[in-house]
Amino acid sequence: MAGEYGLKRHFDGGAARLLGGMVAEHHAGFDVEGYAAEVERRIPGLELKDRVLVLAEGLRDRLPADYPAAVAVLLAVLGDELGEGGGMFNTSWFLMPVARFVEEFGLDHPEVSLDAIEEITKRHTGEYAIRPYVERHYELTMARVARWARDPSLNVRRLASEGVRPRLPWARTLHRFVDDPHPVLEILEPLRSDPSEYVRKSVANHLNDIARDHPEIALATATRWSRESPTDETAWIVKHALRVLVKKGDQRALALLGATGGEHITVHGLRLWPRDLQLPGTVALQVDLENTDTARHSVAVDYVVHHVRKNGRTIPKVFKLGVVDLGPGERRTLEKSHAVREVTTRAYYPGEHVVDIQVNGLALASDAFELRT
Repeated sequence: MAGEYGLKRHFDGGAARLLGGMVAEHHAGFDVEGYAAEVERRIPGLELKDRVLVLAEGLRDRLPADYPAAVAVLLAVLGDELGEGGGMFNTSWFLMPVARFVEEFGLDHPEVSLDAIEEITKRHTGEYAIRPYVERHYELTMARVARWARDPSLNVRRLASEGVRPRLPWARTLHRFVDDPHPVLEILEPLRSDPSEYVRKSVANHLNDIARDHPEIALATATRWSRESPTDETAWIVKHALRVLVKKGDQRALALLGATGGEHITVHGLRLWPRDLQLPGTVALQVDLENTDTARHSVAVDYVVHHVRKNGRTIPKVFKLGVVDLGPGERRTLEKSHAVREVTTRAYYPGEHVVDIQVNGLALASDAFELRT
């Protein structure tokens, strides 16, 4: 179900029948077939979030008018808590309308709703549902989020980070944290060496969000965490949290990750083949690197494809070649096969696609291939 397009296809009458059948076991008289028919009638032409809203609205119309009573019915269908790697969009994808129900209809009952979000996130996710509560019930919600950051459940700890990310994908931007990230940095403190990879990934993405708007704050935080928590878990978070700065060639971020001496690396050749490419296809890349210094250097090597857009302009996209350790005078050849095919997040257009080689963020060589469609 990866991607919004792949996921949206599942929210149809069949999803309503599945979820409605579970609800009917706890709410006598729930009209499952009427629910499914309404959803099927309303979803054509709608994208993921609007489809999910249709299912949530159908639940609202068929559950008790009293919001706490309605939520109690929905909580009864949640099932067992997901373990590490359980897959909220695989195992429990059909619970998305339950979280949307709380997001849309519970703002007048914040305590009940925050309790519900805590239970929902153990089986699915509450990362979207929590955001309007941050905006309307800030003090209450942030106190609860701070408590969640120390919860025994990895899913609840993950929500403490993911739910207040400033720029969470598919979600409304939390502009107050874009402007001032310090409140959410306080939430991340107890999570900076979390034992769960699921939690650590969220913390890294969160700090990476902050780095887009406040690179100095993100760098200072990553540096302090590395010093105060010298664990493998913290090192993993810091490495993934600084990726936006590494892609921009920020030398401080690269140095913190142990990459040094990019200015001493010479690129002797960059070769791309074929030079003419039909879509879909694969372009092979080969580059020769040499360390011209008398000291050993570990360098991050990336390649940047400047994708041609419909209007003829180009947009760069950075891809990893790897981290290379080069001794004094050592020479190394790197190779990569790069697939050129349309995906849900990228369309290709004909024209010259320039490819740059970056070493520690420094562009040292360029070549190009011609794409024909």
